[in-house]
Parts: sequence; C-alpha cells; structure tokens
Amino acid sequence: MVSNIAVVGLFIAIIWLIVLSFLFWKLYTRYEALTDGGNKKTLPEVLEQLTKDAQLAKHHIAEITKRCDKIEKEGSLHIQKVGLLRFNPFKDTGGDQSFILALVDANDTGVVISGLYSRAGTRWYAKRVVDGKGFEYDLSEEEKKALKLAKTV
Repeated sequence: MVSNIAVVGLFIAIIWLIVLSFLFWKLYTRYEALTDGGNKKTLPEVLEQLTKDAQLAKHHIAEITKRCDKIEKEGSLHIQKVGLLRFNPFKDTGGDQSFILALVDANDTGVVISGLYSRAGTRWYAKRVVDGKGFEYDLSEEEKKALKLAKTV
C-alpha cells in the first residue's frame, strides 16, 4: 500500500507541475508578443532593434530641441509689443488726431513712429528704440508713454 506521505508528495508535485506549466505558458506568450511571433526574430535581435530605435529617437529629439531653441531665439526679435497713443500736440487744432505707434520686440528694441497732425498738414517721424530708449534721438514724453503702453500690453 502506498503511504500517505507518497500520495501527498505526488499531489504537491502535480500542483507544482501545473504552476510551472502556467508560468511557462505566460512567459512564452510574452516572448512571442515581444518577438512579433511570426517574424522569427530572436530576443537579442529585438533588443538590438529597440536600442537602435532609442538612439534614433534621441538624435531626433536633440535635433528638434536645437530647432526649437533657434525658433525661440529668432522669435524674440520679432515685433511682440505694440503701443498706440493718440494725442493733441497743438492747442489750435481740435481732437486727438496725432498719434504715436511704438513697435518693439521682446528686448524693447524697435521703432517709434509719430504722426503729428496740424492744419498745414501731417508730418511723420520715426525713431529707433534700443532697450526701451531712443537710440540716436531722445524720446518725447508722448513717445515714452506709447513705449510704456507697448510694454504693458
């Protein structure tokens, strides 16, 4: 007669065999999914391809970062702030028909355009602005106000 210990040992061995079979089946299905099943690629080939793809992605990210930095640098040089001020420079004319237009970039560099209206005609003036100050000519109070409006918008 078979002893109880032998039956328990056989039962444990069968359970262990079922557990190992289940774990092997899970491992095999994951391996098949990783190697694309029908491609007949080995695991080292798959890992080598993943490494190449990661290096290529790293190169593309570096290239995109370089382009973004260039675009950001160039973008700071474009007109980003606009200030418009209407005013009356002469007491003998009615209304605020004269104006000053300030067009500056992110560094407050650009131009201030003034249009002064009088009964005799309209005169136009332009002054370069560098770092928020007149470059060759001093800015009038109205031009400074227009520049301040451009900075706040």
